[in-house]
Amino acid sequence: MSFWEKLLNAIGNTAGNALSAVVEAIRTVFEGDPETRRKVAFSVAIIALSAKMAKADGIVSEREVDAFREIFEFPPDQARNVARLYNLARQDVAGYEAYAEKLSTLCVTCAANCPVLEEVLDGLFHIAKADGLIHEKEMTFLAHVAEIFHMSEERFARIAARHVSIGRDPYKVLGVSPSDDFTTIRRRYHGLVSEHHPDRLVSRGVPAEFHAIANERMAALNAAYEEIEKERRAA
Repeated sequence: MSFWEKLLNAIGNTAGNALSAVVEAIRTVFEGDPETRRKVAFSVAIIALSAKMAKADGIVSEREVDAFREIFEFPPDQARNVARLYNLARQDVAGYEAYAEKLSTLCVTCAANCPVLEEVLDGLFHIAKADGLIHEKEMTFLAHVAEIFHMSEERFARIAARHVSIGRDPYKVLGVSPSDDFTTIRRRYHGLVSEHHPDRLVSRGVPAEFHAIANERMAALNAAYEEIEKERRAA
């Protein structure tokens, strides 16, 4: 039996209180398997918050659905189970704030600016920008989720900057200032590369399917650093 089947069996057929059912199922069913619990918690976070964010701008486009599939691959025989969880989250009367608060508590080893929760935000940004732009209501949604995740405004701004395609500020992407010397910028860049390297995902309990997001993030960091380096050489 797959962990999706185990999870859904634990939830049962009642959708009246889907939020508490999902969270409680993760806590209890996988209590003796913390690694699987982290992966399931992460997956449920993406599914639930994606379902809620889809309502943020009032439109669910095909591109957004495709973006969800790009970052959340699953075996064909599990499509129905994943769809059921998505629908539970979408139909649940609880708002996205409740999901974010409850699911963030599953990262018991993380403090403020949790890297696992940053992965969740990166995934949500990837979906939000799939239709060509991030709508104002979607940005408000994402900023509030980051706040619930106890993420600093500075870190959220850096995450957001990575996903802006037009007028992207390379300094914001790296979280540095134009007044910083290049040695400081280079040190910061290498620190971010080490922190966000795709190989570190597994140790954080992030499903392998999220490597695509990690690679996208690394590309944004590299591009920002190269732009600043080119600018400093020309100066």
